[in-house]
Parts: sequence; structure tokens; C-alpha cells
Amino acid sequence: MAISAKGAERRKARVRKALKARAFGRPRLSVFRSDKNIYAQIIDDASGRTLAAASTLDKDLRTALKSGSNAEAASAVGKLIAERGVKAGVGEVVFDRGAYIYHGRVKALADAAREGGLQF
Repeated sequence: MAISAKGAERRKARVRKALKARAFGRPRLSVFRSDKNIYAQIIDDASGRTLAAASTLDKDLRTALKSGSNAEAASAVGKLIAERGVKAGVGEVVFDRGAYIYHGRVKALADAAREGGLQF
């Protein structure tokens, strides 16, 4: 079943609206998942700045991973974003899954970020 672009945008907007209502000033851990890679950013919406970012395209991960599009790769990105977030002074975030279901690669990234020290 194909996801329509309009439906995905509507779903993403709905998720972001709910997050902003209960964020209480915490930064947002945003996830983008493509067919070949997965990306994560910790964003401070108050100042509009990206505090930390990680993806399967990072040099240290690219060589270590067999594929950028599986749960193992998502876990590696989750650990890396947690490490970078803690280094940037971020302890608590709200998880922005975008239009994606909390399942598979998105869930693996979130679980690894929690293990790495981020709280959400």
C-alpha cells in the first residue's frame, strides 16, 4: 500500500502539533527514514538550531555497517545521536517520529537512543 504525500504531510503535522503541546521546552529528536538510510537530529525549536545530528552516512558508521537500511543500522544511529546529544548537554528530548509508524527501524533507533542516555 503506497503512502500518499498529502496523507504523510498531514500525519507529520498532526504528530508535531501534539509534540509541541507537551514538549515543555525540551528539544525534539526528529527521525527521517529513506529507503537506503536513516537520519536523526536533535532540534531546539525555540532557537531553531540543530544541536546534534547523526545518520548512516557518517564516515565512522558508513564503513562499519553492511547496509544503511536495516534495524542494526538504525540502532547504531540511535547510539550515535544519544552520544552526541549528551555531549551537547541534552538529557531529555521529545521523540518526533514524523509520519512513520513506531515500528521497525524507527523503534530500533529510539530504543538505542534511550540506552545511550537520552530520556523520552
